[in-house]
Amino acid sequence: MKLQMAGIDFHTVPLAERERAALTANQAERLLSRIRQMEGVQGCVLLSTCNRTELYLHGSRDPAAVLRDVFAGLPAVTREGEAAAKHLFAVAAGLESQILGDGQIITQVGNAIALARQQHTADSLLDSLFRRAVTAGKRVKTETVLSAVPASAAWQGVRLAEDSLGSLQNRRAVVIGNGEMGRLAARLLREAGCAVTVTLRSYRHGETVVPAGCATHPYDDRYAALEGADVVVSATASPHCTLSAAPFLTLCEPPRLLIDLAVPRDISSEIRGIDGVRVYDLDDLGGQADENPEERQRAERILVEELEKFRQWAAYREALPEIAALKEELLDRLRHDHSYPGLCASRDAEGMACLAVCKTAELLLGGMKGAIGREQLKTCLERVKRGANHGKR
Repeated sequence: MKLQMAGIDFHTVPLAERERAALTANQAERLLSRIRQMEGVQGCVLLSTCNRTELYLHGSRDPAAVLRDVFAGLPAVTREGEAAAKHLFAVAAGLESQILGDGQIITQVGNAIALARQQHTADSLLDSLFRRAVTAGKRVKTETVLSAVPASAAWQGVRLAEDSLGSLQNRRAVVIGNGEMGRLAARLLREAGCAVTVTLRSYRHGETVVPAGCATHPYDDRYAALEGADVVVSATASPHCTLSAAPFLTLCEPPRLLIDLAVPRDISSEIRGIDGVRVYDLDDLGGQADENPEERQRAERILVEELEKFRQWAAYREALPEIAALKEELLDRLRHDHSYPGLCASRDAEGMACLAVCKTAELLLGGMKGAIGREQLKTCLERVKRGANHGKR
């Protein structure tokens, strides 16, 4: 069994292709259960964000073939072993994000392993891998400053709006979507000087949180809220378009700038063809240059440290059968060693002696797990056996 991953991201495919592989939480739940039941799969985790869809798999099955089957031939980049682990650590740290240091990715990685745990598809290897990746991401976030500017698609979208309109002071903005991304966009637009209206769905349950200073409007009547607006940001998890061309064309004063932060995209492609209307999506936001290269190097050193901790844990885990065999061999020698006739004179004494041998072996081998591997343990076991045979002669 081995660790493998396969996936697509903004580096390898355009947004139109990434839309095909975008997953809601319910879709991810069903797909995880389906993959886990496949032959040769010991554990699996799905990471689906606006910029990537990746399958992490522990087992002998080809994850790229799984994704091709699920998403009708979608090409995927594959990685194995330490390369797969290293990639996930870089993703969790925001080093592989379209916007360097993306602050949301740690939560998304954490949510991916939480969902896999909930669906009972994450085995101990994947659970440890993702926990260590989240730890690495948090360290990078708190111990480095990758960029001098905020790192989020919402911030990039607001900056683009400001560049396009000259200034956002006293502009009218409408934000469709009240999830994490929508709320962040609304707050940033408000801070930039906009009068912001946020659309709310009438069937939304639980507490509704709207950024301070923002007005609200029913989602079902959203086109009315667009009249006279300067900029619209749409950021929902809906599988359907939030804005379509036909009702948009009925507006007397339609907005001229629309920013789509969703995958799949919220805004119909037909609106892009309307004269005088500019529509931007995630791929239009572009990347962000390394403004602090020394900080990036520091972040990469953190990832190396955390990856080494995972490597040591994985190597120790892989060597557990050899450790168990070595302990059993030592116990067998103890039981048959006549040099100390009183050592196992009673059942209690034998139990205490066996416990002492096991604990000593565990402490010694555990302390050396960074330096000793499976092959060295096999060699050690063979030498112990040879010594035992020599003693018997």
